[in-house]
Amino acid sequence: MSLPGAPTLARSPLGRLRSPTTEAELNAMRAAAWHRHGIAALLVDDIADPWLRQAITNEANRRWGRRQGGNSHGR
Repeated sequence: MSLPGAPTLARSPLGRLRSPTTEAELNAMRAAAWHRHGIAALLVDDIADPWLRQAITNEANRRWGRRQGGNSHGR
């Protein structure tokens, strides 16, 4: 809302507000990344098998270093 007589704001895509991304939209982006680029975006906490979860965590740590913050799974 603006005051009467105030100049109007410039119209720009950068000025538009967008609601936060939904879980369904995130899953659609993950699927598109997999199908188009071969990139798998997985939430480590969603991997039920402890051996597989640890293997993926180890590989991510090797490539990009340990995470800063987040759940450290008992460490």
